[in-house]
Amino acid sequence: MAKIIGGVTTSHIPAIANAMANGLEETPYWKPFFDGYPPVRDWLNEQKPDVIILFYNDHGLEFFIDKKPTFAMGVADEYYNSDEGWGIPTIPPVTGESELSWHIANSLVEDGFDMTICQEMKVDHGLTVPLNLMWPGHNYGHVKVIPVCINCEQHPMPQPKRTLALGQAIGRAVESFEDDLKVVVFGTGGMSHQLDGERAGFINRAFDIECLDKLVSDPESLTQYSNYDLVELGGAQAVELNMLIAMRGALLGEVTELHRNYHAPISNTGSGLMLLENK
Repeated sequence: MAKIIGGVTTSHIPAIANAMANGLEETPYWKPFFDGYPPVRDWLNEQKPDVIILFYNDHGLEFFIDKKPTFAMGVADEYYNSDEGWGIPTIPPVTGESELSWHIANSLVEDGFDMTICQEMKVDHGLTVPLNLMWPGHNYGHVKVIPVCINCEQHPMPQPKRTLALGQAIGRAVESFEDDLKVVVFGTGGMSHQLDGERAGFINRAFDIECLDKLVSDPESLTQYSNYDLVELGGAQAVELNMLIAMRGALLGEVTELHRNYHAPISNTGSGLMLLENK
């Protein structure tokens, strides 16, 4: 049977890709951020997962404001990236896992989630940056990826209680898949951050640390927040916490925290890296 062996939270801001492309990892600004990643890379290389289920939000490459699904997922054999206007180099194609993807899609619909199911899907920096962080130099070709996209840009957006439930439903679907696969779930996005308006540059470190703690020990408590609460406590873009919450939902039981690195600000964003082992 397929088994989710762990989960990872990570930032996906496009400035990270530019820093890697320009060899800036050891510069004073970037070093505290990149220094957090070797333990997670080592664990992934040791565990050798077959599949990554990756929660992210699309920033206008595949879905724009005229068509914005609440939840979307890919079921393709391959996913392509393209120029988003950030100056990030386009990465090689990402390999999909269509059999498990279709199994999850069918299971989610049976569970009451009206997914937008994509047989073709361009993937943006929300997905490509985490892959390059974990396998630098585009060395992710050995692992298959299932993209799951959550709307964090345009209201109405799903609430934390719904994204946790989505993660739990995906966790159940994976565990019911008959093939022997090792799966790791990524929850990607910034923690507290506001990129525009009167509070531009706002970061709430205390709230970010509290959320990381609760992701480990009490994820249900995060469902007390509405998206408006997240905006008030963490800034307009803090709704990206929903991807981290969905990741934790997919880890159905207790978890062990193996590694954590919190750093802020990085590109005006609170960045929380965490590695959780699924018990």
